[in-house]
Amino acid sequence: MTKQPSAHSATTRPITGTVPPRDQRDGKVGVKMMKDKLSGYIEHTLLKPQAVESDYECLCRQALEYGFYGVCIPPSRVRFVSSLLKGSQVRVVTVVGFPLGFQTRAAKVLEAENAFAEGAQELDMVINIGYLKDGQWDAVENEISSVVQVAAGQKGVVVKVIIETCYLTDPEKSTAVEIIRSAGADFVKTSTGFGPGGAKVEDVALFHQAAQGQLQIKAAGGIRTREKAIALIKAGATRLGTSCGPDLMD
Repeated sequence: MTKQPSAHSATTRPITGTVPPRDQRDGKVGVKMMKDKLSGYIEHTLLKPQAVESDYECLCRQALEYGFYGVCIPPSRVRFVSSLLKGSQVRVVTVVGFPLGFQTRAAKVLEAENAFAEGAQELDMVINIGYLKDGQWDAVENEISSVVQVAAGQKGVVVKVIIETCYLTDPEKSTAVEIIRSAGADFVKTSTGFGPGGAKVEDVALFHQAAQGQLQIKAAGGIRTREKAIALIKAGATRLGTSCGPDLMD
C-alpha cells in the first residue's frame, strides 16, 4: 500500500525562531560556559533510520529555540528540513558515503551534487577507511578532493571529512589529517556515531596538533554531557555533532 503524503508535507512552512548571529557565538571556554556560547558549536543531529517527519520538525524547533549552529540530517530529508529552516541562520548539514564510506569516488560525488541541489549547506563525508589502512593514500585524497571540487561550485559551503577514529591508530589519524589538509577540505571529524567508539579528547588534541591551524575540527559521537562538550572544545574542537544538544543546554 502506498502511503499518502501527510498534509504538512504538501504545505510545508518555515518554523519561526531566531538564532544568535555567528559573530556573537565566539568567546573563551570555561567550565561555566554560557549556554548561548556553547549552542553556537552544536550541530543538532538526527540520523536514525526510523526517524519520521515529525522528528525532523522537532529537531528544527529545538535548533531554533536553543540557537544551535546547524542540524545534521540524512540526504533524503534535506529538502524538507531546508524548507522548515528557510530564512533562519541554522545551517543544513548532511552526510555523504555514510556511515561506512564504502561508496566509490563517483558515487560520493553524485551524493554531494544531489545534496547541494536539495539545499544542503555543509557536507560530512566518510572516507574509505580500508583504503587509508591499506596505505592507498592517493585514493583517499582523490575522493576527498573530488567532493571538495563539487563544493567549490557552491557559495559558502563547508566540507567535513569523517575518519572514524575508533578504527585507526594514532599514526593513521595523523596521516588522515595530512591527507584532508592536502585535499582542501575544511574540517576533520572524529566519528559517524555508528562505530564502536566516538569523540575522545585525546583524538581532538591530536587533530589540533596535526592540523597546524589549517583545518577545523568536528567532534561527534557520544557527546552527552556539557562537561564532555567543554572538554572537547578546550582540546580544539570548533564544532560538536550530537543528538543530545538540548540536554547539554538544560
